[in-house]
Amino acid sequence: MKRAAVTSRLMGLLLLAAGYPSAGFAQDTLQPYQLVRSLQLVQDRIAAGDHAAMPMQAKLLEMIDTRLREADAEDFKDPKNFRALLVYGMSGGNPVTVEAAVSRAKSVDAEDLSIAKGVINYLVGRPASAIEVLRPIDPMTLPSDLGAFLALVKGSLMATDDPVMALTLLDEAKLLSPGTLVEEAALRRSVGIAVSRGDAARFARASTQYVERYLYSPYASQFADSFVSGVITLHMSISQDKLADITSMMDPEREKVIYLRIARRAAIDGLSELSAFASARAEQGRDGNTNQGDPRAELYSSLSTVTSGTIEDVRTKLGKIDRSKLSDGDRALLDAAQAIAGEVVAPPASLPATTPASAPLAPQPKSEVAATQAADAAGLPPVEGAVSEQPAASPSQPSDRTAAATSAPPPSADSATVLPASAPATSAGPDTTDPTDAAMMKTRRQLDVIDQMLGAAPK
Repeated sequence: MKRAAVTSRLMGLLLLAAGYPSAGFAQDTLQPYQLVRSLQLVQDRIAAGDHAAMPMQAKLLEMIDTRLREADAEDFKDPKNFRALLVYGMSGGNPVTVEAAVSRAKSVDAEDLSIAKGVINYLVGRPASAIEVLRPIDPMTLPSDLGAFLALVKGSLMATDDPVMALTLLDEAKLLSPGTLVEEAALRRSVGIAVSRGDAARFARASTQYVERYLYSPYASQFADSFVSGVITLHMSISQDKLADITSMMDPEREKVIYLRIARRAAIDGLSELSAFASARAEQGRDGNTNQGDPRAELYSSLSTVTSGTIEDVRTKLGKIDRSKLSDGDRALLDAAQAIAGEVVAPPASLPATTPASAPLAPQPKSEVAATQAADAAGLPPVEGAVSEQPAASPSQPSDRTAAATSAPPPSADSATVLPASAPATSAGPDTTDPTDAAMMKTRRQLDVIDQMLGAAPK
């Protein structure tokens, strides 16, 4: 009740200040710490799912920036105002405003000035300098509003170099500021760090807490990205029952979309069991039949069985999918899946009637090998975010590998020919490759094409 009354009073002042004809009214009426506290209350409402409060956040940031630009040494004699300046900076404030305001603050202790220096480095993109300054400062010894933000910033900065310490700091941020945007951000970042460490228990716990408290945050899409990636990365350590427990706390539509995304990513990585499970959950829905007929679920579930013994059933299912309800990328994926299914059931090419044993295979010229490899690479569509192991050189910009080749001396006549590790061994005898094996190898290569075509998450 007390918090609600404070919020109501501050909002009333803000609305009055925002609509008052005098530009200096808000500055004369509210101190920096009052404005920043109001910003935090609005951000907490946003984190809880009140998207209608976002315009007020923008207005508050504008008002705080104006107020801090005009603040003088007298304003910063009150420690609450200087702490508010630091919180504003760590809330995504204007680094120019923060730096200018710090330069005008005269009666500030050494620790607060160190925090200010670290915050400025953080804001202008100097993370190494920021963590060097902030590392000795313990957030738990600071007032809770400032300590929570500092723990969040330090945890974010140390996520790569010291993930264990980063998780400890994010736990401190949650402890110091429960139910706030700080906790929302700390949980979201904890999920990503847990995935990078392979910590399935921590991943599941942080994901559960996030879904329970912040599923409707405007930043929940970032959590969803991390969650789907984590399920794929940690699939050997997270049971389907645990996954179902977490998603059961979502509303039915979000649950369906999450399962569709997991099914698609699992298909990319060849995780047939996970892809089939996620596709089935997306297709069944919360009550067992809600999403029957969703073309995306049908398509992704088909991918996990496209080379199985029930291929005729898969072909029939693919043929019934409504193409008009798929995105352009998924329509291309459907075409590729149908082509693969056709290849699986096509009769293998027959072997030549006779193969002279005395006729050894002539070695293929290197130029033809290179041309074949280039043609194979050219046949694969690009993948968003993928890095080619053999980058092709453009006419205007040769690749590093091409440059190295053109500058290397020609091989001597007696030098040995070195083939890449992936090149097939050359045999002097007859080709005894089984036609069925050859057909399956071709099918697998085409499945790789499907993997390449699986791009962005379903819409």
